Amino acid sequence: MNYQDERTNYCRLSDSWTYRGLKTVIIENEIVRITVLADKGADIYSFVHKKTDTDFMWRSPWGVRNPRNTVPPTGDPSSVWLDYYEGGWQTVVPHGGYSDRVYGADFGIHGDVNLIPWDTQVIKDTPNEVSVRFNARSVRMPMSVSKTLSLVSGSAMLRIEEAVTNEGEEDLDIVWLEHIAIGAPVLSDKAKLYVPKSKLLSHPESIDPNSKLQPNFSGEWPNINAKDGSVIDFTNIPPKEDRSLDMAYMTEMSEGWYALVNEESNIGWAVSYPVETFKYLWYWRNFGGGYGYPWYGRCYNAGLEPCTSFGNGGIKQAQENGTALNIAAGQTVSATITAGAFTGQGTVSHVDTNGKVTFN
Repeated sequence: MNYQDERTNYCRLSDSWTYRGLKTVIIENEIVRITVLADKGADIYSFVHKKTDTDFMWRSPWGVRNPRNTVPPTGDPSSVWLDYYEGGWQTVVPHGGYSDRVYGADFGIHGDVNLIPWDTQVIKDTPNEVSVRFNARSVRMPMSVSKTLSLVSGSAMLRIEEAVTNEGEEDLDIVWLEHIAIGAPVLSDKAKLYVPKSKLLSHPESIDPNSKLQPNFSGEWPNINAKDGSVIDFTNIPPKEDRSLDMAYMTEMSEGWYALVNEESNIGWAVSYPVETFKYLWYWRNFGGGYGYPWYGRCYNAGLEPCTSFGNGGIKQAQENGTALNIAAGQTVSATITAGAFTGQGTVSHVDTNGKVTFN
């Protein structure tokens, strides 16, 4: 935008930035600043609460890498994605999960729209509200994806309106995952995690030698059995010294929301989403336990990721367990997500569709 009304307060939006050679969009108001890597999946790379200088998005140790400047040393379908995983928030369509071959196409882990550039279009740019739309098409499946990010003055909540359209002439199954990774300083052993009434599932098998959860567990939130016979309360967040790496899932949720609040700083992160679309909340617990490539014991983060489907095996696994999202030829599935910062004390009892957090 060459002739934008440049403001220094209230809502602001600019698509004229680059970061490490990648087109970058910055959205902000008086309370929060959001950085989006338009040239890399329209990933939300940073989500900062200004007053407390708190970035909720976890950052991988290697950060942002420009794919144009790097030649992968191998063609492994998992490591290629991980090499460029900067942390933050990815929209994963059409193949949430590990690599597999589906409909005759090879998909790497979490392929494929978060590895490609997205078009950008400024929809609204006023002091009271800003809105920008991102659009992309999957490389290996005829799925077009759009997401419109909107921020209003005085609000710490970002509204994200997403749509996935099957442009093919056959019905297709997908796994749609919102891959949100949260890190320090909000994530710590002083933090608490709150979700609505739900069923808690562990992964069918241990995902790592340092996994602590009993495989194939099913029970009521928040308690889950550990392999050593103890019971873990998922409301509590372990420290990095826990040295664990696990996957778990929440499902049959009465409503679609979660809140993570640090009881030492009283700063929190909340997400509200349509549970009719995202029937599972994936919980990637990377609490210092991932050794070897790519983590090497350096990482402390929680992935709290709304998903249409169960298990991280991808489309084929979701087809087998009946949780794949089927989109008919020519049809569109839409969803609106609200995410952002809040402050307060106490037990979170509710997050509404506008992101308003209620404490007991």
